[in-house]
Amino acid sequence: MKEKVILAYSGGLDTTAIIPWLKENFDYEVICCCIDCGQGNELDGLEERAKLSGASKLYIENIIDEFCDDYIMPCVKASAVYEHKYLLGTSMARPVIAKRLVEIARKEGATAICHGATGKGNDQIRFELGIKALAPDLKIIAPWRMTDVWTMQSREDEIEYCRQHGIDLPFSADSSYSRDRNLWHISHEGLELEDPANEPNFGHMLVLGVTPEEAPAKGEYVTMTFEAGVPKTLNGKSMKVSEIITELNELGGKHGIGIVDIVENRVVGMKSRGVYETPGGTILMEAHDQLEELILDRDTMETKKKLGSQFAQIVYEGKWFTPLREAIQAFVDVTQQYVTGEVKFKLYKGNIIKAGTTSPYSLYNESLASFTTGELYDHHDADGFITLFGLPLKVRAMKMQELNKDQQ
Repeated sequence: MKEKVILAYSGGLDTTAIIPWLKENFDYEVICCCIDCGQGNELDGLEERAKLSGASKLYIENIIDEFCDDYIMPCVKASAVYEHKYLLGTSMARPVIAKRLVEIARKEGATAICHGATGKGNDQIRFELGIKALAPDLKIIAPWRMTDVWTMQSREDEIEYCRQHGIDLPFSADSSYSRDRNLWHISHEGLELEDPANEPNFGHMLVLGVTPEEAPAKGEYVTMTFEAGVPKTLNGKSMKVSEIITELNELGGKHGIGIVDIVENRVVGMKSRGVYETPGGTILMEAHDQLEELILDRDTMETKKKLGSQFAQIVYEGKWFTPLREAIQAFVDVTQQYVTGEVKFKLYKGNIIKAGTTSPYSLYNESLASFTTGELYDHHDADGFITLFGLPLKVRAMKMQELNKDQQ
């Protein structure tokens, strides 16, 4: 019997061309696996395409709820944002995809997993670190790095290769953005974005929403409730996390929320430019942070911000299945114990405007915070506090005065 390989299959030209390439060069039985993280209509017609291209079987695995509950929400709770802008849409999805690929490889008795990520990107790292962590015995095949065997360099080459192997598919050689989509976001790279001097052609590019200029002239109020850091209701209706993100995507897209143009530092060492649409994710992250600032004490908040930034880097670098990620997530989960309450805000032309936050665990004390004197705060206490708090500054200044006198 032939050895089996599990191919991470998107249905696009690259992974479709890989099917006959694997059979021709390795004599594998190719089993395609498409992991549904919320790509929408991108999954239409995949089974026919995979079989036509020579695959013996196609799995279409819906893992949207697992993706939302076990991968997105830990990042939301951690307020994990890479380089202050990127909400980790692709980064969060890769480990759950790798996990399911390994599960299917075990089920099928496969000896290898193949992916179509390029040799310049982050995804090759994320896929392969996930596979290595979960199944160190499986072989990994990365065609784009095998330049002695994978000789195709363009879409035209891939289309011609498929044609020569009797595969006539509705792909064109027309250039378009390189995109990655799931329930959380869609990313755009290529074309005019390859030159940072160029303004993005948003009219040609945007998929999930509109620019702030094209958003409605009237704002829209949204109310959410959270329990222990997890969203539970949207505008009074109870929903699971995936449903809330889906609804927020509609609302955010309508009002021009969550469009960012980034030049980021890839793991492999180069800078790359991309435009990300994350309408629902941007709203969810902001709503969570808006509630959290009422509840966490200063020291916990400060530590959480530092670890949140580190958590984002861990996820970006594909190190999800590591003790460090688990340890930071455990810390974050403790901080979320009392992140419960209601958040109200207005969406208006790309902005998320606060409209009121309440929580039974709020540490905000009106008596302390108001300008009128309350029972809990004696203004005279500030004298001694400032004296001690500023003592190092005063001692240093006195020493500098003494030194300056000696030098005169």
